[in-house]
Amino acid sequence: MPAPKRRSKRARHPFVIAGNLLLTLLFLATIGAGVGFVIGKQRFDLPGPLASEKIVNIPRGGIRDTADLLQREGVIDQPYLFMAGALLLKARDELKYGEYQFPRNASLHDVVNTIIDGKVVQHAFTVAEGLTSDQIVQRLLENEVLTGNIREVPREGTMLPETYRYTRGMTREQMIQRMQQQHRRLVQEIWDRRMPDLPIRSAEQLVVLASIVEKETGKSEERTRVAAVFVNRLKQKMKLQSDPTIIYGLVGGKGTLGRGILRSEIDQPTPYNTYVIDGLPPGPIANPGRASLEATANPARTKELFFVADGSGGHAFADNYEQHQKNVARLRVLEQQANPQPAAATGRAPARAARPAARP
Repeated sequence: MPAPKRRSKRARHPFVIAGNLLLTLLFLATIGAGVGFVIGKQRFDLPGPLASEKIVNIPRGGIRDTADLLQREGVIDQPYLFMAGALLLKARDELKYGEYQFPRNASLHDVVNTIIDGKVVQHAFTVAEGLTSDQIVQRLLENEVLTGNIREVPREGTMLPETYRYTRGMTREQMIQRMQQQHRRLVQEIWDRRMPDLPIRSAEQLVVLASIVEKETGKSEERTRVAAVFVNRLKQKMKLQSDPTIIYGLVGGKGTLGRGILRSEIDQPTPYNTYVIDGLPPGPIANPGRASLEATANPARTKELFFVADGSGGHAFADNYEQHQKNVARLRVLEQQANPQPAAATGRAPARAARPAARP
């Protein structure tokens, strides 16, 4: 039999042996990494441990801090896989701080994408039409998501009532600035397309009259008619005789009287009492909303000079004092039916809605 071939000296060289070993290790490592990548990717996409939807506030910090926080909050249970996934997605520097809402069983992939996309929770702050600046400030101070103090109460009628979306971390001063910016933009826009024969000289006066319209009715379909009554009165040099101006003159922007208006208060002089002063008061009595601003800039084309409550939540309008008196008498009958006690026993003025223009 032929003698076996002897391995060449080159094949037995230590460098060759070491090279072969290295190639083998690299091959095995590549296979291991591939298997690990497949398993890791599967786990990266598997449903997470979160039992129900949860909001987590992630502060500024590194990827390790974020992973530890998410693990403590029960959003993830594999912080190292979270970090590895974020690195592989090249998202280490794209993880944004903020308040995030994670859905039930969110996968690691879902969590990373949510933070990369900056899908922070949006909160809502709603300002009702007709609130005074003092009342708005009180609501801002009661809000637990907004931060910071308020230096001073803004001037009356400079903030736009609306629903504002914001994220955690916004300050109360920033919210006020936002409301004022929206107000300025809208008022100018409405003023630019106002009715040409309005008896008011500036956008500031528009806000003053709109604030009275806002406080006089909550019915959207009545706003243009209420605005028309006041516009017609201004044109005829008649006193506006609006009860909300009496109240504002007595309590400022602090709220309501908490009772009816006394007879003596109707004639009590204040800068805002339109039963005493001529024309418009010196400033707004509330923060009017878009609808009242629109109605005041473009009131209905009527000759109406009076309105009074109709007993159903709305108002009865009249062109002249005689018809107005009939509407008032009709209201008195309804009031008497609802409350048989004589009004004089209370010592207060009759129903506020019997005005404006209780007098010719």
